[in-house]
Amino acid sequence: MKDVTQLDEGWSLRHGQELLEATVPGCVHTDLLTAGVIPDPFTGLHETEVAWVGRRAWTYVRELGHDSAHERTDLVFDGLDTAAYLTLDGRPVGTTRNMHRRHRFDVTGRTGRLEVRFASAYDEAAAVRAVTGERPNVYPEPSQYIRKMASSFGWDWGPTLVTAGIWRPVRLEHWSTARIAHVRPLVTVDEGTGRLEVRLEAERTAQGRGRTLRAEARVAGARAEAVLTGDEAVLRLEVPDPRPWWPRGYGEQPLYDLHLTLSDDEGRPLDTWHRRIGFRTVELDRSADEHGTGFTLVVNGVRIFARGVNWIPDDAFPSRITPERYRTRLTQAAEANIDLVRVWGGGIYEDDAFYDACDELGLMVWQDFLFACSAYPEEQPLRGEVEAEARDNVVRLMPHPSLVLWNGNNENLWGFRDWGWEPALAGDSWGEGYYLGLLPRIVAELDPTRPYTAGSPWSGSWDHHPNDPAHGTHHSWEVWNRQDYAEYRASVPRFVAEFGWQAPPALATLRRALPGEELAPDSPGMLHHQKAEDGNGKLNRGVGRHFPLPEGDFDRWHYLTQLVQARAVAAGIEHWRSHWPVCAGTIVWQLNDCWPVTSWAAIDSDGRPKPLHHELRRVYADRLLTLQPATDGLVLAAVNQAAEPWRTAVTLRRWGADATLIHESVLDIAAEPRSVVRLPVPHGLLPDGRSGKEFLVADADADADVRVGTGAGADGLRAVHFPVADKDFAYPRPVYDVGVEPVTGQRDRVDVVVSARTLVRDLLLQTDRLGPAAVGDRGLLTLLPGEQVRIRVTGCATVDVEDVRAALYCVDTA
Repeated sequence: MKDVTQLDEGWSLRHGQELLEATVPGCVHTDLLTAGVIPDPFTGLHETEVAWVGRRAWTYVRELGHDSAHERTDLVFDGLDTAAYLTLDGRPVGTTRNMHRRHRFDVTGRTGRLEVRFASAYDEAAAVRAVTGERPNVYPEPSQYIRKMASSFGWDWGPTLVTAGIWRPVRLEHWSTARIAHVRPLVTVDEGTGRLEVRLEAERTAQGRGRTLRAEARVAGARAEAVLTGDEAVLRLEVPDPRPWWPRGYGEQPLYDLHLTLSDDEGRPLDTWHRRIGFRTVELDRSADEHGTGFTLVVNGVRIFARGVNWIPDDAFPSRITPERYRTRLTQAAEANIDLVRVWGGGIYEDDAFYDACDELGLMVWQDFLFACSAYPEEQPLRGEVEAEARDNVVRLMPHPSLVLWNGNNENLWGFRDWGWEPALAGDSWGEGYYLGLLPRIVAELDPTRPYTAGSPWSGSWDHHPNDPAHGTHHSWEVWNRQDYAEYRASVPRFVAEFGWQAPPALATLRRALPGEELAPDSPGMLHHQKAEDGNGKLNRGVGRHFPLPEGDFDRWHYLTQLVQARAVAAGIEHWRSHWPVCAGTIVWQLNDCWPVTSWAAIDSDGRPKPLHHELRRVYADRLLTLQPATDGLVLAAVNQAAEPWRTAVTLRRWGADATLIHESVLDIAAEPRSVVRLPVPHGLLPDGRSGKEFLVADADADADVRVGTGAGADGLRAVHFPVADKDFAYPRPVYDVGVEPVTGQRDRVDVVVSARTLVRDLLLQTDRLGPAAVGDRGLLTLLPGEQVRIRVTGCATVDVEDVRAALYCVDTA
């Protein structure tokens, strides 16, 4: 049987004449940080102080000894970042130039000093650029010339921290006769029968050539065998009536253990392979219709409105991301009613622990191939690396049932058409051959059970503009860049794969990242941790369209920017969900952060949810009530993504700002499963927009299966409509009572009880002000006079009413 020796200890990093203790997996920055050589680049302005690290060559060393009776010993790296030259006892072992591939080297019978010498990524990129020529790029860094995490070179939410190191596990594998080289499980379901085609490829030693091998596969009580006289075999299994794997909200996520054993001709096991699989079908409906060209995911025959978020690497140093951290962040996604995570093309193919968690949580995965916002040369040495990388990762990830879509790139087809690339390229290659040729061929060959799309955005062909909202996927960035968030309602794209709005992280995160700084929107640390072009300008204009911009009041500015972020994203999702099935999904930019920064994230880099995270829980719930402006008034839309019909009475109340009830009516709603009902709001209920003193509230009857913590008196669903901007509305001075009640038997939990005496709009308890570990179960809340809300706070020490009052914010323009 194959024997494995992990090589995670005994490494050193050469720094000048010193040898520093190194952590493997890890990277140069984290080793230098541990040794006290560099400051934490995530705090203050230290990022710029460590820029030199990415421009130097680095060497990792350790003694390598092994005493094995096996015929073959391989040195296996799951990830080397990036351009490395390996020697053992002074003799060459091999070279690498791709962070995203696994590498295997034959070191049979060899021992001694192992050195892994990493060239500067800048030097490697310059060498490739000298061969291929210049290509345009959105950012002034050379990420398109090296197969490395592009965001290492900085992004509009991330630092420039150009890493190097052994970033994934390394080991010795000792084996004889043969080993399992590749396994491709093709899983389908046909008329209730699970069908599994396991394609096995073996590698043999010299002594193993010509010997008969046997393979056995087992899953869910089914078993298949095959005899190998060559290096390949196909094992076919049938599982009667398997329980289907479903996205969260549609059913359960049963997983089945698939075991594969490779044996010699005498039945002695040589190698084993194990993964968990799920039985499900996935299709992508791109049919043309009267609205354009669709883009609808269909899982197990059910058409799905995808409730998605974009995912970036959860740390600028991805070797620090543990399975527990993946689980925590993805659980936060599931808690926000998210059912799809898009792994963005400027990052990494994530660790298997990421996809394992998605399998278990029912989170569909849209996986980008790693190309983003750049023109990529298609010549060598890059082309061979791209093909090897794609093949490696398709085979590695395809067992995961959560993976539902392969995507060729992020924004490069759009960039070619709109960003001045075409004339600058003058006929040079730029990646089109990857996205429309190489990658779809690889997916069709290796993983034909899943759909592939050439890019995001992409209209499906050059017959339409790449970012045409009527065809395929659409990225909506014009609103954040130049317009008010109300403009999201101006169109109904077929699938919104990116849109978003910025806000700063939680106050506790800022205080940790910017120690000692007097916080202000334009203080040095705040500006350094704002990477977007004119980011603060866009934040201020977004606030200014709705509120008087606070001068000299950072806490108020912080609240308003987070409020506008939540409102903006909610405005888009509510509008687009109300137009299902024309629009078949939204993917918010973005779920997470890789360092403390003002960004589009719903969860900051310390894991603290912004108000947007709570708002996603509301707008992505199975059932959503929303009031949508229409050409002749208002529409009440009831969105029912549940599997059961929704029958409810909706009470509409037209209120005056002074708490005068002007008119009330009840509408009966009957929404079938996976459907939307749109009803015009009766004319007598429309608030007078000219007065700036009226608003409309819609409340669905309280119902146990639609309790999503949206706030307000009933625990049902609520929608509010104010016809004018907040700064033009006659808000009364908000008045509310606050109480703090201990939770019996829970020393770290309290209930904050807020009772409104007036209209209180968008009340927010910033729980991190009560303690850095404090978390609340509710976000933004709008209360009518006489209503009361209870907010459960966990993770805080004893607090009093004054502490809570200081942490409560709401709209106040009086």
